[in-house]
Amino acid sequence: MKTLCLRSFFFILTLFLSISVSATDPLEEYFYASGKIRVVLGVAIVVLAGIFVYLFSLERRLKKLEKKNKAS
Repeated sequence: MKTLCLRSFFFILTLFLSISVSATDPLEEYFYASGKIRVVLGVAIVVLAGIFVYLFSLERRLKKLEKKNKAS
């Protein structure tokens, strides 16, 4: 489970970093021209990282509860 989450995190990170530079939409052109595309990508990466950290901590807590339940 841990390696699957890690692989999917790196896949999504690679996907965000490989966005093409050619912007066709006026909104995309604005973000590229003003340099705010890096902010958008940064926020998206931070949000995804937070979700993955939460999932890892939740998985650890569940494992502890399962061990405690088996021991009882």
